[in-house]
Amino acid sequence: MFRLPRHPWFWLGAFLVWFGALWLLSSSSRTAEFTPQIANFDKIAHFGFFFGGSGLLCAYLFRRRADRPDWKILILTAVIIIGLIGILDEYHQSFTPGRQGNDPFDLLADVSGAIAGAFVFKLCHRRLS
Repeated sequence: MFRLPRHPWFWLGAFLVWFGALWLLSSSSRTAEFTPQIANFDKIAHFGFFFGGSGLLCAYLFRRRADRPDWKILILTAVIIIGLIGILDEYHQSFTPGRQGNDPFDLLADVSGAIAGAFVFKLCHRRLS
């Protein structure tokens, strides 16, 4: 059976790659050209992307204290960090030509994805144990 990496630095690296991809996507004014013409599809994309980021951050935080994880602190930390990154992302988009930033509904999708990602990670964490 496939085993996921156990070292916390692997998961931190994956999270930093996720953050770099977010920054590059937010810096592009051409992102909308490649998305399906579905109403509010950007909210689905925000939810999914931040869901993944939350899962990677939770994996890092979990592996740091895998012997006795405090799930309340772990989930709260991940949601707060991902929420702050969502705020930074919206602010960054406001300076990108052709993009609208500071959209509260995008931020809501970001935080919702972070919460869902953290709780799904909690349900699936046994693969890292």
